[in-house]
Amino acid sequence: MEDNTKLVESLIEKATEYGKTSLELIKLKAVDKSSDAVSSLIPHSVVFILLAIFMFFLNLGLAFWIGDLLGKTYFGFFVVAAFYGTVGVVMHFIIHKWLKKNIYKYFINYLLKQETNAKDNLN
Repeated sequence: MEDNTKLVESLIEKATEYGKTSLELIKLKAVDKSSDAVSSLIPHSVVFILLAIFMFFLNLGLAFWIGDLLGKTYFGFFVVAAFYGTVGVVMHFIIHKWLKKNIYKYFINYLLKQETNAKDNLN
């Protein structure tokens, strides 16, 4: 009879461990998804700001060009606009992946440290 009791207790203990492991897996998947979302948002925001600056200078250059059809003032504005456009393209195609990877790692480490600290505080 004692063997059956120990077997049931062992089964309950294993089921409890399985439940804890499943919960931990769900938490890690949530961390993965949220880190991916945030790490995608930040580089896109940087590219958006750079493109907004590009459009701002392009529009200023066009305005001066139309206003002063005979002058050469607009060349300076086109050069500045081309610079920001180039920076935006480079940022999107080259730095985007690097920045996303580093932000992703940062958030995972941050969230896992928060979880570890919460567990330490409970003990």
